[in-house]
Amino acid sequence: MNDAFPSLEQLHAIGALQQPTYSDPAALAAAVEKLRKQPPLVFAGECDQLKSSIAAAGRGEAFILQGGDCAEVFAEATADNTRNKLRVLLQMAVVLTYAASVPVVKIGRLAGQYAKPRSSDTETRDGVTLPAYRGDAVNGFEFTEESRIPDPQRLLDVYHASSSTLNLVRAFTTGGYADLRQVHTWNSEFVRNSPVGAKYEAMGSEIERAIAFMEAIGADPEEFHRVDFYSSHEALLLEYEHAMTRIDSRTETPYNVSGHFVWIGERTRQLDGAHVEYFRHLNNPIGCKLGPTATPDDALALAAKLNPKNEEGRLTFITRFGADKVRDGLPGLVEKITAEGVNVTWISDPMHGNTFSTSNGYKTRRFEDVLDEVQGFFDVHHSLGTVPGGILVENTGDDVTEIIGGGEELDEAGLVHRYESVVDPRLNRVQSLEMAFQVAEMLRNK
Repeated sequence: MNDAFPSLEQLHAIGALQQPTYSDPAALAAAVEKLRKQPPLVFAGECDQLKSSIAAAGRGEAFILQGGDCAEVFAEATADNTRNKLRVLLQMAVVLTYAASVPVVKIGRLAGQYAKPRSSDTETRDGVTLPAYRGDAVNGFEFTEESRIPDPQRLLDVYHASSSTLNLVRAFTTGGYADLRQVHTWNSEFVRNSPVGAKYEAMGSEIERAIAFMEAIGADPEEFHRVDFYSSHEALLLEYEHAMTRIDSRTETPYNVSGHFVWIGERTRQLDGAHVEYFRHLNNPIGCKLGPTATPDDALALAAKLNPKNEEGRLTFITRFGADKVRDGLPGLVEKITAEGVNVTWISDPMHGNTFSTSNGYKTRRFEDVLDEVQGFFDVHHSLGTVPGGILVENTGDDVTEIIGGGEELDEAGLVHRYESVVDPRLNRVQSLEMAFQVAEMLRNK
């Protein structure tokens, strides 16, 4: 295929994986056409700013914190839920910034994370087989024939839910909620009563004293009062992502304006696949997941295709090996990329390689495995003299019980209390803060 931006038809002709099957092509075409006429959710200049920040992380001058839901659901696109997600990421960021003395690039896994790849097209319960739940962008979670039919109207629902979420995020981050003097108010009761919450409170007091000193000498920088916060999601559904791609008037190049940072998943990173073909034309900063099956040659070929100009901050490799495989599998990839002089920012996804199902039927992860994969990620980069650029975690601002272990010592029996995720398990707020302190220690030891 030539270098012109491909049409949706051309992408589907390649054979796009992990796409739903819609029964009404006319309704799908109408939904896509409506999406093409919607205003952008993010702006090209914001994407360029993020690209510069990701480049800094790739050089070791910053650290990326990316987090949020495994799969967003429409019913939770509320002010309270958005504030809670933002709050836990702000808490984690302030811990990393203060405890490790490093600028933190804050990216939410939100305002677009409504579609999920699945290992099977169908799901069977009690002898009944229905289409698999592929996220609210495609169909409903309820196990009924009507709910599981892919509905193209949901693509428009994704746009509107994402728009309202981003409006709230912008209001919170510029309207005083993200003010550094609010660090104590971000600590809710159930976190404050935990050991890690007490540690956070003590750090908050130190920050308040530092700010008071700065104010006393007449310094009051804008950074005390607002933060730059970016949105991201896996760009899985080609109808949605293609319809939300616009040609930037400044550069005459395509940007995906549904999110600042979009990534290709482990299941759709085929070098000759439709997603790689779509992504290679975008001018956004982009990511690509690499799991245990990825070879050094795979990584090199993907980098050459996705970032042919070898631009800093353009391409991020998000590694997801599992705690037991990261120390053996990651070095070869990093060595090959580094030896060839390829500009890549490396991020650890310590969640997806550490998932298992319990005897009582819950999908979960061990907090200690999640932490060990991050430690392994740091160990590999330190041994090679390369830069661990950030982490991507699935977490929530709520008091859920979805991941076992950690300071709360949640066990398998405790999962039943507040297991709310519709797809994969997430760190709760206490576990998220605990991880932030541990990662800050890893950064300090760098």
